[in-house]
Amino acid sequence: MSVRRFVGANSRDVMRQVREVLGDDALIVANRRTEGGVEILAMADDAVDQFDPSPTTPVEPPREAPAPASAPAFSLPTQPDPLEAMSERLLREMQDMRELLSRRQPVADPSRGAQTTYEHLQELLARVGFSAELSHEVLEALPDELMTREGSQDAATAWLREQLMARLKVLTHEERFFDQTGIVALVGPTGVGKTTTTAKLAARFVMRHGTRPVALVTTDSFRIGAHEQLRIYARLLDTPMYALDVEQPIDELVGRLQGKQWVIIDTVGMSQRDQRVIEQIAHLQGGQSTVRLVLLLNAASQPETLEEVVLRYRQAARAAGAELDDCIITKQDEAGRLAPVLDIVMRHGMRVLFGSYGQQVPEDMAVATPSGLIDQALSARASNVSANRSAPVSLPRWSRDVLGQGRRLSSVLTRLRQRVVDFHRLEAAWDIAALPSVVQDQRLEALLTGAQATHDAMGIVWSPRRNERGCDWSMPDVALNEQGAWLALTRLQHRQPAGWQPRLAHCPTDIAVHLLPALPEPDTLAWLADQHLTWVSAVSASQRVHCQGERYTLRTLFQESTLTHAVNIRFRGQGMQLLTAYVEATDAAGNAVLAWVGEVRDPESSKRVVRRYWLTPARLGSDVLSLLVTQLQSDGLSALTKRAWQQLKEADGGEVSSELRLLMASGAAAVAGHLDLADDEAAQALRADLLRLLGTQRKRRDTALLDALVHVLMARDAIRQLGSVSREGLV
Repeated sequence: MSVRRFVGANSRDVMRQVREVLGDDALIVANRRTEGGVEILAMADDAVDQFDPSPTTPVEPPREAPAPASAPAFSLPTQPDPLEAMSERLLREMQDMRELLSRRQPVADPSRGAQTTYEHLQELLARVGFSAELSHEVLEALPDELMTREGSQDAATAWLREQLMARLKVLTHEERFFDQTGIVALVGPTGVGKTTTTAKLAARFVMRHGTRPVALVTTDSFRIGAHEQLRIYARLLDTPMYALDVEQPIDELVGRLQGKQWVIIDTVGMSQRDQRVIEQIAHLQGGQSTVRLVLLLNAASQPETLEEVVLRYRQAARAAGAELDDCIITKQDEAGRLAPVLDIVMRHGMRVLFGSYGQQVPEDMAVATPSGLIDQALSARASNVSANRSAPVSLPRWSRDVLGQGRRLSSVLTRLRQRVVDFHRLEAAWDIAALPSVVQDQRLEALLTGAQATHDAMGIVWSPRRNERGCDWSMPDVALNEQGAWLALTRLQHRQPAGWQPRLAHCPTDIAVHLLPALPEPDTLAWLADQHLTWVSAVSASQRVHCQGERYTLRTLFQESTLTHAVNIRFRGQGMQLLTAYVEATDAAGNAVLAWVGEVRDPESSKRVVRRYWLTPARLGSDVLSLLVTQLQSDGLSALTKRAWQQLKEADGGEVSSELRLLMASGAAAVAGHLDLADDEAAQALRADLLRLLGTQRKRRDTALLDALVHVLMARDAIRQLGSVSREGLV
């Protein structure tokens, strides 16, 4: 059984243990007061389904061998723990309730027939090969009038056809493609039909404009006979053909292409997993000439393969600073079902230019039409419905929910950019994570180098120089703006010099405030004073100072002190009260300092949550209290960063470097903390909209804001991949 026992002095202490071990969603099975305090039995939420109850029927115990002579003549029977017994009974009841709920089937209303209509359309989409994700999105909009009409399957199918047609973007007029002068490059995996499609497109252009303005170019020097195949087509069309090495930029051919209005490039086929795809597209885009990219998709390929082709090639295009939004569907005659490729095209927001269905040039190609493609897809038959439900690499459920609230999402992102001055740099980090792993380090280096030249920060909250508990990374340092609020782009510890004085000297001159996690050496403190920099330092209770001619530890110094100065603060996502006191003292080097003590207390129970100590320069006086509060509140950032790190690690599948993931996680934590602490009306409205996007209630506001922010950034990234919004909007 997965029940864990937790014991503590009070309820708050025990609940803290439960959260640390089992998480915020833990189930409290039972609790009771004991002589030592409070005892709680709890278990992880997902353990209920794995619970194996003990048998309820009596089992005859096995016969025991006679006890040896030295053993006692009798032993007391073991008494069952009543708390454990009650816990097992409750767990069994919870398991029975879940099984009962899982067996319940929604009962269709015979007067409406809504369930029948929905199931009919859902089964149709699955049978022909559309994904469950697209089916869910489309059928959410099923109108009530179709649900209530009996025998309306034909009308419902017609409605479904219109919905699918509206989602499929196509080339509306063929002349718009061929009348636009320039260079077109066909890209895609090996064997997708690029050479034949090149000939078909060239032939259609010749039929409209003649042979003089067109030229063919091939970069395929790997495949045997590739040049000769395209040269034969060029001779038949009476057009020139040029060979370009895969590593040559297109500009080297520009001089030979004078007078050519339309140039089409047949590129070398490469697997979507080949890292040279990035280099190939970079060479096409590396010159002064603009090259339009068109991706060829084999309709006969597996859905998982098509999904990976679209994702990898579009990633490579973005890495080269290009767009890849157009595609041509090839080998329609070889595909048993057309729905899988259309499903992927619709979900990624790509535009279908043409459909190819044979080897004859130019006859076996036609301009894509929504009606023709959707009709062909819906007319397909499959013998195994479950086989059609193969799960592509798709957006998670919460992303689909957020995408349906585009206007609110756009508003939230706009206000985040306005409020957090460097939020765009956090977005840039997320953009880098969407690129192929081979270019992530280079782009990250450029991002961090560019950020160093800015003047957004005026202070830094320095984190402890150690790894976080249970992690192989240390919490980055967090920059402060002029108002003392946290900025989005954090400072990674491993990129900084060793030693406090070199580390502080490495900071830009604009940074005048340093909130230190430990007291530096006297030489460093002297350097800070010479530079006229402001600092405060957290210290331990055993830190010694001189006060009134005596040497005390801070614990002893404040042992009898009454904390009278109180301020309301937010601490670890909850409203708390900070009580402080200070005395004048000198440190070991004889420098005048103020020694501080502070206690964070629960305003309802007046119980102490934490007790902290600080040293500050005496010249700053008591005005330094706001900096102590800022440093104290930064305690919660490491827990938020851990939470974001885990979410990102589960989402990126290990394709994002640890360094970049840490920058993204700590940045999201800093922005969430920034919003949690702000109390102006604009911040309140922004918090409300963020939490509304999350859609669920959470006990702690800071973790809820973090989850919402991570979801928003992931949805933004998903929308960028889908290409369904403009750069001026969400991107």
